[in-house]
This record gives sequence, structure tokens and C-alpha cells, in this order.
Amino acid sequence: MPRRYGPRAAAPRAAARPPRCPAAPPRPTAPASAAPARPAGRPRRNALRAGSGGRRCGRYHSGTAAAPTAEALMRSRYTAFVRLDAPYLLRTWHPRTRPAEPLDLDPGMRWTGLEILGTGGGSAFHSAGTVTFRASYRGGAIHERSRFERVDGAWVYLDGEFIED
Repeated sequence: MPRRYGPRAAAPRAAARPPRCPAAPPRPTAPASAAPARPAGRPRRNALRAGSGGRRCGRYHSGTAAAPTAEALMRSRYTAFVRLDAPYLLRTWHPRTRPAEPLDLDPGMRWTGLEILGTGGGSAFHSAGTVTFRASYRGGAIHERSRFERVDGAWVYLDGEFIED
């Protein structure tokens, strides 16, 4: 039986405009080890809301470009969950931890926003990174610290750890 992602909802999700990935942050000019990571608990001001557009990460979803940072990949994966884009989620999952069975995304899931709470590593100068985030959905939120690695130069999701609020 395929693993189901997201709480089950009785009613189907209302059609919404696809969300937009925020523009990639500017690339650092010095090694990121020189700059401290943004601490967890200090949210980014540009939180992503579900249904806020669809142009910014379309190039990642279509495969014409790769996310330049772990944070950009996290934001594009959130958009993929909103859009029920299982092929993109699997394509950006580390081969070592990728599920063998097809993803069973819940069409009744109503995602309402993504807030990046902290990052560590994950820039052009790193081979690994973490993103701590809160993804809200109708009826609750998921608070997670996700780990990312580069595979053949591209950022991929490795795994995540849920954080109790």
C-alpha cells in the first residue's frame, strides 16, 4: 500500500491558483562558512502562501533549471506538494532515501503557507544544508528540519525531522 502524504480530508480540495516560488536569494560572494546561519526561531519575512502564483519555480518543476540552494529546493518542493506534483517530489528526493512505492498525495490537503524559520549551509559553497520550516495547512501545521545534499551537483531532499511545537 502506498504511503499517504498529508492528512486525509473528507472533501476534495478547492481549485486554487498554483503557488509561486519566491525568487532565489542572491548568491553569496564569500564562502558561506564566513557568514553565520540564520538562527531558527527568526522567521523570514517573505513567507510563501499557497495560491500566490506559479512562475518562479516553474523552471525547477519543468526541469529546465535546478534550485540553486537548499532553501530554494525546499520552497519548490512545498509548491510541488500544493500542486500534487509527485514526479517532481520523487525527482528531487535523494536516491538513498527516496520511497520505492509511488507517493499517494492527499488531494483533500489544503496547504495555506510556508514559513522558513532557519537555514544552515545549503548555498553554492556547500555540499549539504538544512532548512527549518513550518508548513501550514487547514487544521494545523508541520514543523520540520529538513536535510539536503548535493547529488551530481543538484540539491536533493535527504530526510527530515519533525519538531514538536
